[in-house]
Amino acid sequence: MDIFSKIAAGEIPSYKCAENEEFYAFLDINPLVKGHTLVIPRREVDYFFDMEDDELARYQQFAKRVAIAIQKAFPCKKVAQIVLGLEVAHAHIHLIPMQTEGDADFRRKKLELSEAEFQEIASKIRAEF
Repeated sequence: MDIFSKIAAGEIPSYKCAENEEFYAFLDINPLVKGHTLVIPRREVDYFFDMEDDELARYQQFAKRVAIAIQKAFPCKKVAQIVLGLEVAHAHIHLIPMQTEGDADFRRKKLELSEAEFQEIASKIRAEF
């Protein structure tokens, strides 16, 4: 079981933002901005495009609902959707609230947030979901 599967199963703590039986959304622990969220399928699949079309469609619909919740919780111009996936061998989408494109630049310094700040951010997103 990979690290993201363990997070979705509750074996490793996370700051949950949303979930259903197929997908799980939680805060990135090295966020670019407040509200930076990861969305994963519960099923272990490494490559985003290895997912079946119907599963991929449901994944995108779930991510869209999370993005709308993020935008309500953290007003921004847009929520970026970025699929990278080389660090963890489990498909995942980064959802990042943006005022400028620079907010989604992974080379920038990551935020250092307290436990209380992470909990507050996740709570705001869950309330909007």
